[in-house]
Amino acid sequence: MAVEIEFSDRLKMVPPYLFVEIDKAKRAAIAEGRDVINLGIGDPDSPTFPHIIESLKKAVENPANHHYALDAGLPELRQEIAGWFKKRFEVSLDPNNEIYPLIGSKEGLAHLPLGIINPGDKVLLTDPCYPAYRPTINFAGGKIVEIPLKESKDFLPDLERVAEIKNAKFMYINYPNNPTAAIATREFYEQLVAIAREKGMILISDMAYSEIYFDGEAPVSILEIEGAKDLAIEFHSLSKTYNMAGWRVGWACGNPKLIQALGKVKTNYDSGIFQAIQVAAIDALRTPDAEVDDLRRLYEERRDCLINGVRNYGWKITPPKAAFYVWAKLPKQFNGDSMLAAKTFLEKADIVATPGIGFGNSGEGYIRMALTVSKERITEAVDRLKNVLS
Repeated sequence: MAVEIEFSDRLKMVPPYLFVEIDKAKRAAIAEGRDVINLGIGDPDSPTFPHIIESLKKAVENPANHHYALDAGLPELRQEIAGWFKKRFEVSLDPNNEIYPLIGSKEGLAHLPLGIINPGDKVLLTDPCYPAYRPTINFAGGKIVEIPLKESKDFLPDLERVAEIKNAKFMYINYPNNPTAAIATREFYEQLVAIAREKGMILISDMAYSEIYFDGEAPVSILEIEGAKDLAIEFHSLSKTYNMAGWRVGWACGNPKLIQALGKVKTNYDSGIFQAIQVAAIDALRTPDAEVDDLRRLYEERRDCLINGVRNYGWKITPPKAAFYVWAKLPKQFNGDSMLAAKTFLEKADIVATPGIGFGNSGEGYIRMALTVSKERITEAVDRLKNVLS
C-alpha cells in the first residue's frame, strides 16, 4: 500500500514560483517550433569575464581547494570584499565580523529570517517585490505587512506609513529595485534609518543590482548612512556585475549581530562555497572598472533601443535608472490586466514578459521586460510588438 504523502502546511501556502511558471510557458511555445524572445527572466546573456574563468580553471586544478570550505569563507575573499566595498562606497567593513560570503545572495536572504524571526513577528515588505522574499518570511513564521510602491513616489515606500506601523521586527528594501528598476536616494536612506532607529526595527537591504546603473548615477548603499550598521544588513551578488549568475556567490555585510545570526543558521544548512569559486570571486572583484562600464553601456543601449522603439507605436515608458529591467505601465487596451498582457505578448508576438501581478498586488497594471537578450533580438521584439500595440 502506497504511503500518502502530503506537503507541509508551510509549503502549501507558497504559490508556484513565478519564474518557473514563465519558463513552462516559454518551453511549451518553443516545443511548438516558435521563435521565442525571452524577456522574462533576468539572467545575464553575456559570458562571464574571461579572467574569472581562467582563475577558476587554475583553482579547480589545485587539490587544496577540493575539501569542505570554511563556512565564513576564505579570509582572503572577505578582505577583498572589504577592499571593494571601501573603494565603491567609502565604507569600512571588518572582514572578521561584518562580512559573510554566501552561496548567492538569494540563499542568504532566505536563511537570515530563520535566525531573527519568531512566529508572529511583523515584517514590512514592499509591494511589488522580488517574489522570493515572501516564502522566506512565511517559512520563518513571520507576518507580512505590505508597503505599496507607487509610481507617484518614484517607487519608494511611503515613510510616513512605515513610521505609523507599530512593533515591526524588520523591513526589506531593495534598491536598485526589482521589478521597478527604481533607485533610492541618500535622503531616503537617512530618513529610513532614523525611523528604524526610533522604532527599534532591523533593515534588510538587497543590493544585487548595485553596479547595473545608467546615466552615471551610481546607487547609494544604506551602509553609507551614519549609524546604519547599528540596525542594517546588506546583501550583494556577483551574478549581475560580472555575469556570474550560475556561479552562486555573493555576500552579506553590516551589523555584526545580524551577520552572526545568519552565520549560525548557515553552519547548520550548508558547508560554504566551493573554495575554487571563492578564489575566482577574488579575481572577479578585481575586474577593471572599464569592463564593468562596458557592461553598463551594453544594457543602456538595449534599454534605449526598446523604449525608443515602442514609443513609435504610442507606448511611452519611463526609462529605468538602474537594473536591467524595463518596468512598463501597460497600454490602455489591456485595461491594467498584466496576465492578459503577458499572454498576448506570447501568443501574438512570441515574446515572454513578466506580468506585474506576479510581484505583488501593487504590480498590477505593469509588465516587466528584461534587457538580457542582444540588441538585435530587442529590435526584433520591438518589430513584433507592433502586432500587439497597433
